[in-house]
Amino acid sequence: MALVVALVAVVGSALAAAAAAFGIGLGTGREIALQPMGANFDWSLLTPVRDWVLLAEASFWIGTALGVWALIQGIVAIATVRGRGAGIAAVVIAAIGPIVFVAMLQGFLTAGYAAGSGIGG
Repeated sequence: MALVVALVAVVGSALAAAAAAFGIGLGTGREIALQPMGANFDWSLLTPVRDWVLLAEASFWIGTALGVWALIQGIVAIATVRGRGAGIAAVVIAAIGPIVFVAMLQGFLTAGYAAGSGIGG
């Protein structure tokens, strides 16, 4: 069970964050590209894409909760020698989950900004 929860946490939250990040980048790319360098970030730029921002935040918190659950359940499985292999896999997957989440978020946010900026083509 811990392995399934870990996979759902990592894959589900990363895919939801990727979709949300691309939508955020696509919707705000042009406005952010036109901002002067070094200026304070204007948070009102995110108003048109607030549904995507909410999806990204929800995927973060749901993925965190499921990841912690999988981590604890995997540790218990290892300690009680019930499903030790699956428990180890669950702990490893839950531990690398934040790295996968951030990499997907940053990659798709960058791709969305590039597609939405209109600069260079």
